[in-house]
Amino acid sequence: MLPLQGIRVIEFCQVLAGPFAGCLLADMGADVVKVESPEGDLMRQWPPILEGYSQYFASVNRNKRSVVLDLKTDAGRADARRLALSADILLENFRPGVMAKFGLDYATLAKEHPALVYCSVSAFGQTGPRAGDGGFDMTVQAMSGVMSVTGERDGRPAKCGIPIADFSAGLYAAFSAAAALHKARSTGHGDYVDVSMLGSMLGIANLQTSELFGTGRDPVRLGSAHPMNAPYAAFCCRDGYFALAAGTNKLWEAACEVIGRTDLTQDARFTSPSLRAQHQDALRELLEAEFVKYDAAGLLERMNARGVPCAPLYNYSQVLADPQVEHMEWVQELQLPNGVASKTVISPQQVSGRRLVVRRGPPALGAHTAEVLAEWKNQPKDPP
Repeated sequence: MLPLQGIRVIEFCQVLAGPFAGCLLADMGADVVKVESPEGDLMRQWPPILEGYSQYFASVNRNKRSVVLDLKTDAGRADARRLALSADILLENFRPGVMAKFGLDYATLAKEHPALVYCSVSAFGQTGPRAGDGGFDMTVQAMSGVMSVTGERDGRPAKCGIPIADFSAGLYAAFSAAAALHKARSTGHGDYVDVSMLGSMLGIANLQTSELFGTGRDPVRLGSAHPMNAPYAAFCCRDGYFALAAGTNKLWEAACEVIGRTDLTQDARFTSPSLRAQHQDALRELLEAEFVKYDAAGLLERMNARGVPCAPLYNYSQVLADPQVEHMEWVQELQLPNGVASKTVISPQQVSGRRLVVRRGPPALGAHTAEVLAEWKNQPKDPP
């Protein structure tokens, strides 16, 4: 039995942050019903498209059922309301105020369903001067400060290659909904959860905000380097790059022994992690003069033998082929609704030694409309 088995989640979300939250809850066993317009989630149109079905959409909509309702019609809103009143958790990521226009806002639903956990995901939150503004991952990365610390020191502003604003908001939403559900099951009173992408990005920026609060200085771009620790970056060697994280004096000494430069440990510029960080341009030049004598594989073998944290710089095809990923069985076969065989990366955690596998493939648009309406409308959720 998975942790959220028997929990009903209704998802009024599209694209990424909200659907990712729903995916996390579905992976944990919840019955997640995705409500879509007749046109479907915009993400269904995003490439890569495999014979008419989006692989990207499939990656965050596994283990869900799809219901098509037209919220612009009285019948669609009535069905949506009945489904919402039968759910334990409601997820939505419309702009603030839109759900109220449909009569599906928390204040309205909670009058009849006080135990409902209602989670809204938006760019900036439900209140405040920016509440009505739209936002996408890239624009939130820009505003949140992430682009000010991403990339090389003198390079153009760069965003993180992974849409971390969307995914971090999805993680916060799923965690918050699950936590609020515990309260609702105990007391009979749910909660309204307001999750914003901007707030989520600030919530995971502890390293950078601590630097600002502690020193009064804005963090800057350092490439792959760390502002408070060194050597802690990607370094050039004979055949490419490798990552080295010798972040303590003990590890620093071991790394110097590997390359036969124990004299560097006596250099006054390099006697502590913070001093090494202050002088990391000079440190990089000295280290790379030694690293270019070795291939990456040779350096990794030597550093690992001394217990120094290091890693190859993989692309995605390489990391997915790594023996550790294969051992953990994180890549699973996936059949799309059109019959095309594909693959996906499943949830990485295990529960009681069990992997959170794909129990139900990603849905075709509206594939479960009749099924869900018959189940949920006629079987109201029992009170806790």
